[in-house]
Amino acid sequence: MPERPARPLAASVLLIAALALTGCATQATDASGASADPAPTTEQTPEPTTDASDEPAASEDAADAPAEGAYLDYTDGAIEATAGPKALFFHASWCPKCRALDEDLKAQGAPDGLTVFKVDYDSRTDLRQEYGVTLQTTIVFVDDAGEMISSTVLYDDPSVESLVDAMP
Repeated sequence: MPERPARPLAASVLLIAALALTGCATQATDASGASADPAPTTEQTPEPTTDASDEPAASEDAADAPAEGAYLDYTDGAIEATAGPKALFFHASWCPKCRALDEDLKAQGAPDGLTVFKVDYDSRTDLRQEYGVTLQTTIVFVDDAGEMISSTVLYDDPSVESLVDAMP
């Protein structure tokens, strides 16, 4: 049996490696231009809070402490219904950098006082257009009306620490 030349095999391996490395920087679409993997997100409800009347009076030190952060899946109306600083995290399930930031947020929690909404990059093209998002791992900080304050891409360092550093 004759041996196959190594050149086509090496070219195939290089092509596959190049596609894998650039996969996080492009959106997968089908022939119609629609997303090939809609990857719906699951609804995540915030943990119930206790009524202040059920607890003894808090000390002044507790009143000065920053509010705990929250990491939730985005739903329509969530920005307007949530008080305090907010950020949208444009996440794609097929993006390794997005998964890294997602895991870090789940492990460490959102920064104190910040609510981070996880937005599906593939299915929420309306929000991508509204905020000018072209890459996964984009964080958009918004005000109470949903107007953009600032944005950053955490692709090079997808961590909670980088998110804190980018806060306006």
